Amino acid sequence: MKIHEYQAKAILAGYGVPVPKGEVIFDAKDAAAVAQRLGGGTVVVKAQIHAGGRGKGGGVKVVPGPDEARAAAEKILGMNLVTYQTGLSGQMVRRVLIEQGLKITRELYLGIVLDRSTERLVLMVSSEGGVEIEKVAEETPEKIHKEFIHPGIGLNSFQTRKLAFALGLQGAQVAAASRMMTALYNAFVATDASLLEINPLIVTEDGSLLALDAKMNFDDNAMFRHADFKELRDVSEEAPLEVEASKYSLNYIKLDGTIGCMVNGAGLAMATMDIIKLAGGEPANFLDVGGGANAEQIKNAFRILMADTAVKAVLINIFGGILRCDILAEGLIAAVKDLGVRVPIVIRMEGTNVEQGKQMLKQSGLNFTTADDMADAAKKVVAAAK
Repeated sequence: MKIHEYQAKAILAGYGVPVPKGEVIFDAKDAAAVAQRLGGGTVVVKAQIHAGGRGKGGGVKVVPGPDEARAAAEKILGMNLVTYQTGLSGQMVRRVLIEQGLKITRELYLGIVLDRSTERLVLMVSSEGGVEIEKVAEETPEKIHKEFIHPGIGLNSFQTRKLAFALGLQGAQVAAASRMMTALYNAFVATDASLLEINPLIVTEDGSLLALDAKMNFDDNAMFRHADFKELRDVSEEAPLEVEASKYSLNYIKLDGTIGCMVNGAGLAMATMDIIKLAGGEPANFLDVGGGANAEQIKNAFRILMADTAVKAVLINIFGGILRCDILAEGLIAAVKDLGVRVPIVIRMEGTNVEQGKQMLKQSGLNFTTADDMADAAKKVVAAAK
């Protein structure tokens, strides 16, 4: 789950991360009053969407006072903001953050994420803040410094000092940066985050360190431990089909291809998308119905899959363990009949009650194509989509 910048800052502030003063508004008429409460001087008006690159897209404006803050908010609220992360379709701005203006001397990067190759959290810093960290990693990887955190020991003070020195910080700034890194780590662990970035982490004219921006994502699987986080979710920032899928505990991500995929198990889903591309096709989605799906979930999954008008053919790749093949067949037959599906459907399934499932599909009178293995299924569905 993703949240907005202002929400992430509120959480981080609770763990001791220093952030600028600011307030979020939903109506431009409130901008001047907020700017006045922040001192009446220079403020920054920032669009709040779940994407980076807002400044380059015109979603961040530095203005000298309350009247200008209102004018900027009027322009930004309701605009369709296009950034390198939103794609050409952009994202409508429904809220803006008004923050105090600060005099900045340096922009740095600070982030923490799970490194799956080492099975540890990694704390990263860079002197190249304010730009995409992916660009830094590609062009000047030597400017990214990392410390891996042992899960049984946690973050050590020598690690935070080492990273602070790598940023070229001196004196009291080293201690301040160490405290911020520790607070960031504590927030990451306590909230079951999956990503936490401060970009930029700024050094102000008086030498203070503040989180000028914040990006925070949470592990959906841990949300049962954080009931209070549910109210932070902004479904208007999410793809409608992904929101619909979440209602039925389905893992769905829309992609740009023409071949719809329905699979049980994330690993099998990834392999299915890979083999479709190997066969010359493009997957239209990632859809994992899970190992224990029932006929009703299968029906809803198929309905969501077919709501994507780009889908020209469907590949269903199921290993019947907990989800028996006859249950899959029952759900598929019901879905195809109810939805009046006209696109070709290729099915590859193995496992529990596979022969019974195949017999049900054959006797349904519907136009299902079966495949013997994944390569055969991919070849058939790519041909059908073309």
